[in-house]
Amino acid sequence: MKRLFTLIAVAGSLAVTAIASADTLTLTTDKPCYTRGQQVKFTAVYKKSDGSAITSPSKRELRLRDKANGNTLATVSMTNAGSGTYTYNYTLSSSAVYGTYETRLDFIYNNVETKIYFNQPVVASSCTTTPPPPPVNNHAGLTYTGTTMCLQCHTKQATDLAGSVHYKWETPYAAISNKPGVTGGKLNTAVNAYCINTLGNWNGCGSCHIGAGAKPGTIADATQNIDCLICHQVAYKRVRNATTGLFEPDTAKMTISMDQAVQTLHKPVKSNCLQCHAKGGGGDALKRGDLAVINGTTTDRNYDVHMASTGANLTCQQCHTYTNHHVAGRGSDLRPTDSTVTVGCATSSCHSNKAALNAGHATTAINTHLKRVACQTCHIPSYGRKAADAVLDTVTGFGDQSTETDRTWVTPEWSVANNRWEPTVVRANNLKPVYAFYDGTSWVYDLHDVAVKDPATGNYKISRPNGGINTANTKLYPFKYKTSTQPMHTASGKLIALNTSVYFKTADVAGAIQSGLTNMGLNPGDAYSMVKADEYQMLNHTVAPKANALQCAACHGTTSVPATQMNLKSMGYALKAAQSVVCVQCHGNKSMPSFTSLHSKHVTSEKIDCSMCHTFSRATERGLTIGIKR
Repeated sequence: MKRLFTLIAVAGSLAVTAIASADTLTLTTDKPCYTRGQQVKFTAVYKKSDGSAITSPSKRELRLRDKANGNTLATVSMTNAGSGTYTYNYTLSSSAVYGTYETRLDFIYNNVETKIYFNQPVVASSCTTTPPPPPVNNHAGLTYTGTTMCLQCHTKQATDLAGSVHYKWETPYAAISNKPGVTGGKLNTAVNAYCINTLGNWNGCGSCHIGAGAKPGTIADATQNIDCLICHQVAYKRVRNATTGLFEPDTAKMTISMDQAVQTLHKPVKSNCLQCHAKGGGGDALKRGDLAVINGTTTDRNYDVHMASTGANLTCQQCHTYTNHHVAGRGSDLRPTDSTVTVGCATSSCHSNKAALNAGHATTAINTHLKRVACQTCHIPSYGRKAADAVLDTVTGFGDQSTETDRTWVTPEWSVANNRWEPTVVRANNLKPVYAFYDGTSWVYDLHDVAVKDPATGNYKISRPNGGINTANTKLYPFKYKTSTQPMHTASGKLIALNTSVYFKTADVAGAIQSGLTNMGLNPGDAYSMVKADEYQMLNHTVAPKANALQCAACHGTTSVPATQMNLKSMGYALKAAQSVVCVQCHGNKSMPSFTSLHSKHVTSEKIDCSMCHTFSRATERGLTIGIKR
């Protein structure tokens, strides 16, 4: 299947001649993905603004570049095949690097140059050709007239979406223990260890909102402020109008026209979701630690066995199911809940043999973990992992799936990727999660709260999973741990929503803080200090194949080698008293055997409850006996 790219280039005059309208230059390749040694067949079509073919350009150059190393592989004059069509065939070497290549077309006609860049072809160790999603219903005769055109037929869908978290960015809290029933979320109240809060910078923070540009709550009829294409057209690009603040199609960055865009609408694909969910915090992979742009295209199943095209190739909606445009799933650090439907690994279509929480694995020892250890704990052994087909953009610094671990607003640094000043950020790959008990509810810090220091970390906490070793419906989960140095109002003890729009434009730290104080209704001249804040973020994506899951010794250690992945004793699994005291409840003091041997004898064989040795019980859920056995 051909991959079609269409861009309308802005005409630039090379001499004295200038024209008011632009020539059209398109590029196709015979397929979207290639392996080493294969031939890439390029076809370009060059047309005037009236649609007539340009058959005799004075220049028809194609340049192919390896983006990973910055090497130019070919600069050629394409063959004129007639009728405005130009061709070139390039054979990839046996050692061609994997990743996305850059193709530049540079054509000149009547002294007007049309120069366009394409991120194509893709070279991978193996290719799975996936056709574009089929259009939904029949939109073939539509002409784009604006974002509200969808309301002619889809008023119910728009109404449903207008009441969703994707649009409102807030709901009454259903899973926040310290603020039951309070309405809040990213729109106004939520605070994080990245850009702190949206206050003062809706145009920037709202760039990923599914609306047409206006802030929710400022438009009486929310259905008039929905941009359906951001989710239903993968080729759609948009830009905010600096005067109106509303979004407009950015056709210069699109590969199809807006008429084609509305004629070929489809259900959301991974890339639709990832354009926002993978780029939170200011760049690819920075925020979540388990989501990156490459999750939508990777062929590396070791990176993500669920999303990779060579793995299960799941769409986002196969886990995050939708009901009337309300989506299932909530991160531990997120405030709103959009759906009462839960996301789980054991469903009728996925891992159904593990639904009982005591079976499904090859060994009984693993099955006994299922009620108290989340699947993610063993199957996401690290985060910020780099995909085998990742390509680092040496200009922006993104593309290697490294994730942010810390930022400081004290020291601005220039971001080439975003063309603005940003806080100094620390990023890393292949990080070990921190582990905590989680019962599905969270403690959060919101704007205007008095900050609370966590004695365990010494930092002011922004989000925490609730749960404990003795808490019902609690499992052990992996989390990303993230810190940030940000301002605090001295008199009130509140974290300050520094105005990021001021900071990004000017690098004026004090000015951004003073503007933030004003926005919060505080005196801009008040004293403040810079403090360390932190948050936990649950890890759910980049699940590794079962062969790469954690082994028993990683958490439990052996008699000679301590555990390397986590310290279970510090999490409540230590003996309730000295070994000499615990053991003599039933027998004389003996040398401590391995974890496996000890628990096989006492728990599996003799059915002795955990409370005999520890401060917690599993008697009811595992059928164990409380009391001394002699």
